[in-house]
Amino acid sequence: MFSSTLCPSSPTKVVIPDLVSHCAFKLRSSTHQERLSVESERWLFRSDNLDESTRRSFHGLKAGQLTAMCYPNAGYPQLRVVSDFLNWLFHLDNLSDDMGNRSITEVANVVMNSLHHPYTYHSNVRLGRMTRSFYRRMLRTAKPGTCQRFVETLELFFQAINQQATYRNNKYIPGLQAYIALRRDTSGCKPCWALVEYAYNLDIPDEVMNHPLIRSLGEATNDLVTWSNDIFSYNVEQSKGQTHNMIDVIMNERGIDLQSAFNFVGDLCKQSIDRFIECRGQLPSWGPEIDRDVTIYIEGLADWIVGSLHWSFDTERYFGKRGHEVKKTRIVKLLQPRRMSPWHTFLPHLRRPTSSSHV
Repeated sequence: MFSSTLCPSSPTKVVIPDLVSHCAFKLRSSTHQERLSVESERWLFRSDNLDESTRRSFHGLKAGQLTAMCYPNAGYPQLRVVSDFLNWLFHLDNLSDDMGNRSITEVANVVMNSLHHPYTYHSNVRLGRMTRSFYRRMLRTAKPGTCQRFVETLELFFQAINQQATYRNNKYIPGLQAYIALRRDTSGCKPCWALVEYAYNLDIPDEVMNHPLIRSLGEATNDLVTWSNDIFSYNVEQSKGQTHNMIDVIMNERGIDLQSAFNFVGDLCKQSIDRFIECRGQLPSWGPEIDRDVTIYIEGLADWIVGSLHWSFDTERYFGKRGHEVKKTRIVKLLQPRRMSPWHTFLPHLRRPTSSSHV
């Protein structure tokens, strides 16, 4: 059931769908981007003796730019918290790709204890110190509902990557619907939506946040960001033998070729943008003050849609330094399978050493 993503008879290139043209939302960016990038990376590297190559790879990630594009009107203190969180999330993601269930559970315990008890829980694990650092700053202005959603969705994230690890260990590729449900949590997008509330100091009642249309808007945004990421990250992932990707799921379930799978996922991404637009036009009114906050929140989700699409070609994470060329031609030359260097420098010092992991 589990087969190699790239074999001798496989194609050598693929054409990715044109998602940027399908998205008509205005691309915006914070004027704090340059300062934000420098200071957030400095925070990430603090107390670590990293070689120049590793530092360059995180510089090429451009998490500060992603933050600036997705939270363009936020104040600088809020931007720093969000950018630190995103750097932390990508760092954890790099690590967790190779983690087993045991070490994911250990990391989750450290992180969740740091969130539930940010002033009383003590741990020397670096990942825990980083968590307490950004979350204590978030607590200064975040509303209780925002904090609750942030913590709860991170809990779901850890549960999901634990399930992903089980699939990986068993060399199992789930069906499409099971994958979609799991991917909405392994993406780490849901905490980022809570950070939209935080970044703009919104106070939206729980009953409004739980309204079917608000939830559908968040889901459509999650699907677009996540499934487009599966398209953009596929080449690097297939070269490492990873299969937690909708491209692999579609090929495995439907028995179609690689290019057809890219086209299929691209159509789903475009449908997600269309769904977002349709739901936004159907929102009811909850009164002037709540409507104002809801409008800002929905604009924040739209910023994530357009910002993540453009950032994916600016970052070096998916296409190296050829991102702008790929954005123009949409042609991706497939990498040959290769062994990747473990991220040992970033591994948390847990009780029992394990292989790398990331969020």
